[in-house]
Amino acid sequence: MTKLRLAWAVTLVLVLLLGLAMSAPARLLSLVVPGDRISLQGLAGTVWQGSASRCVLRLPQGMVHLGKVRWSLDPLSLFTLTPRLTLRSEWGSQTIAGDVALRGARDLDVADFEARVSADLLRQVLPVAVAGSFSVQVAEFALRDGLPDSGSGRVVWQDAAWRSPQGPVPLGSYAVDFEQFSGQPLLGEVITLAGPMQANGSAQLEARSYRVDVLVTSEIGIDRPLENALSLMAAPEGDGYRILLEGDL
Repeated sequence: MTKLRLAWAVTLVLVLLLGLAMSAPARLLSLVVPGDRISLQGLAGTVWQGSASRCVLRLPQGMVHLGKVRWSLDPLSLFTLTPRLTLRSEWGSQTIAGDVALRGARDLDVADFEARVSADLLRQVLPVAVAGSFSVQVAEFALRDGLPDSGSGRVVWQDAAWRSPQGPVPLGSYAVDFEQFSGQPLLGEVITLAGPMQANGSAQLEARSYRVDVLVTSEIGIDRPLENALSLMAAPEGDGYRILLEGDL
């Protein structure tokens, strides 16, 4: 009888501990999330399914606002040491959503990922005078040691424009379809979806080395300020310009 009572007591304790763990408040995340890189405010819900009214990422190039963030964490994934989360963030017209599996500090898997961000966000990390919006659709993607390892998807630059001193110059809409097999370079195809400027070519990323080869043309002629800007980073070719960029990240 004593052994039976002990077994029931142990079971009851385990159930209580499990109940406490499942109801752990979201504010406990502030104890484990690196505050120097991620700022979370207005935490609500639980660690497993909760939200933050405001989330800001601190990057070397500056702060990136994600706005309101909602998440759900699969408890069973903790037993495999690969936490799996479903995330969604909203900041005005900017939305980011997808499934993320954290395999390490520099390793992660992404699935069913969709994002729409303003070109203003790109200007925070790169010195480019562009406008429009970017949308990203990724079926699956793997990052290993901080570098792309495999995956496929599409990046679209919608209503693209170049900000000239005289005002914005409409360019069109463009897409990059990319695919990568594990152990192979990431390959992308640049295509024109619509607009007065035609841009077609390829992009490649192998480890940290990148190469971009794109021919830019226009049937109605290239705006003079834009032509001056292209001449700084591209070479004339026929009636257009070829952008050839190579380097290391």
